[in-house]
Amino acid sequence: MVTAPSATRPARAGRVRMSPRRRALVTRRVQYAVLLVLAVVLVAVTDWARIGDVFFNPDSLGQILPKLPHAAFNTVIYTLAAFSIGLALGLVLALMRLSAVKVYRVIATGYIEFFRGIPALLVVFAFGYALPAAFEVRFDSVVLQIGLALGVVSAAYIAETLRAGIQAVPKGQVEAARSLGMSSGATLVHVVIPQAFRIVLPPLTNEIVLLLKDTSLVFGLGLFVTDFELTKVGRAALSEADGGMTSLLAVGITYLLLTIPLSSLTRWLERTTGYKGHV
Repeated sequence: MVTAPSATRPARAGRVRMSPRRRALVTRRVQYAVLLVLAVVLVAVTDWARIGDVFFNPDSLGQILPKLPHAAFNTVIYTLAAFSIGLALGLVLALMRLSAVKVYRVIATGYIEFFRGIPALLVVFAFGYALPAAFEVRFDSVVLQIGLALGVVSAAYIAETLRAGIQAVPKGQVEAARSLGMSSGATLVHVVIPQAFRIVLPPLTNEIVLLLKDTSLVFGLGLFVTDFELTKVGRAALSEADGGMTSLLAVGITYLLLTIPLSSLTRWLERTTGYKGHV
């Protein structure tokens, strides 16, 4: 009766001797082994000749490469136009949200909830087709049309970011400014808003990245070839060239060349300002 526990003791002792650090090391090695096996299987079963024809067709790449610089320039211009409109309108909405006048707060809240609750693509189509037909207006500038379409949506998100930044400014700063004789308006302009912008710099940079990608939503508008942004160029090349997905791969890499520096800027701002990408 006393031999059974002694027979199982070595196995139990072996499990007990494995420290948490060694167990974590073994777990990592098992995961690396599984990933290595999956990678080997993927390499073995993939038809690399077909992948090369579909994604790396030199003829298709030669057709789309000359168009990418101008399309990237248009993408950046549309992004800056939308961000300028969104920032200006978002600041007004943020101040309305913090106003002591209830009507302002209700209007700003309704605007923010409305444009955050509907797809941005609907707003783009509205500015492209519905509003010109309903109000008989015509946008002479494509940049203004796209800037307004994307800017009014972006303003709803920027307003909430700025509102959080304004509320994050220490009240002691406001009290110190008022004790020096500054009016409430001067305190807001010269003390509160500059500090709020410093706080929300990382999330505002994130908003630029999102806007840059949202410019792809204008693919549904009737644009001249000279007004094409990156996605529109990729889609046109996809239907014209024989290179399969090569054009989309080239467009995707161009987007990454634009967004990766902005993402790096966001991380740098987070480190230097001490504030994260959200407030």
